[in-house]
Amino acid sequence: MTETRADIFDLGYQRYEGPREGRMRARQALWKNGLRTALGLGRGAQAKILPVLLFVAVVIPAVAFSFIASQSGAEFVPGHADYYQVVSVILFVFAAIISPELLCPDRRDGVISLYLVRPLTTTDYVAGRWLAFFSITLAIVYFGQVILFLGLMLATGNPVDYILDNWLDIPRFLGAGLVVALFTTTLPMAVSAFTTRRAYAAAFVIGLFIVSTAVARALTDDNSVAGDAAKWVALIDLGSVPIHLSDMIFNHENSSHIAQLVRELPAVVPVAWYVLLTAGPGFLLWWRYRKMRTET
Repeated sequence: MTETRADIFDLGYQRYEGPREGRMRARQALWKNGLRTALGLGRGAQAKILPVLLFVAVVIPAVAFSFIASQSGAEFVPGHADYYQVVSVILFVFAAIISPELLCPDRRDGVISLYLVRPLTTTDYVAGRWLAFFSITLAIVYFGQVILFLGLMLATGNPVDYILDNWLDIPRFLGAGLVVALFTTTLPMAVSAFTTRRAYAAAFVIGLFIVSTAVARALTDDNSVAGDAAKWVALIDLGSVPIHLSDMIFNHENSSHIAQLVRELPAVVPVAWYVLLTAGPGFLLWWRYRKMRTET
């Protein structure tokens, strides 16, 4: 028999003795990665253009309202409820374009199979991505409202009196902002869960927004729909769904034709419709990834 020569190499491998942060650390990492992806951080300048434009578009109405108030008095300018009516359209379009970035590439590139292993669960992944985008949307709407509140306060002769008279606007715009952010985050992300093409998801959401608005306004015209049917058909307008609740929170008399029709319905109807159109897509988003994991 011939002897074989064996060599032993010390590669320096050592057992990990540091802290094991577990599942919560993975959740936080997923959330932070979602924030960076939505804001275009860590990528080229082109990826940052849309978030910057959104920030500017949301701030401009608040600055404009504040400037008008400084010239003519705060009582002659649109308030916090009107601000959400303007900004909700911008947020919806932004969400339609950005939210697919958080979901579609992971499935298209096969990265999702790496995420959906222990300790992360399907719920962890969906919640992390959803919370990342929701955090950005909520921060943006609140930032604009804070600027508007400060602008209206400084436009008056006595800022202290303005705060004492209008301090209830703060919890109101916080609550209404939560309503707007929940809706504009959940629906686009639910659509993004059913395609790997970001352009398809964005086009579908924007098209759904435009078509629903056009159909609702066409069918609620006096010459098209008569009687009590018009106020029910007005609910079709998806862009106005969170605004109905915002107007209820502010006790605001919205002058739009759709809002006036919906106001004729019992208050529970637009609230239930909002819950259905928010919780329903949210459940579909979770169910889609839950089913995906059982298939792999």
